[in-house]
Amino acid sequence: MFRFFQPEKTNDAHYTVLMNDLHQTAQDLQDAYRNLENVIDPDMIDCCIYELYSVQMRYKFLLASIKKIEDSYTKNPLEVSKS
Repeated sequence: MFRFFQPEKTNDAHYTVLMNDLHQTAQDLQDAYRNLENVIDPDMIDCCIYELYSVQMRYKFLLASIKKIEDSYTKNPLEVSKS
């Protein structure tokens, strides 16, 4: 609606890469849950749990990184984040 006041985030290549990684990680998270539902061997259950935990931590990290970039846009929308 008020596009004039919203900063343009698509110009930042780092932001775009993080968003793509986040979408891929969300897909990986769904796959990890599906794998956990389908295994019956105790060792494979442990493996799937570790994989699920790892993907969850990656998702959390990516969300925090994206939030940090978005917060930098809200602080000063005229400058593109260089970090």
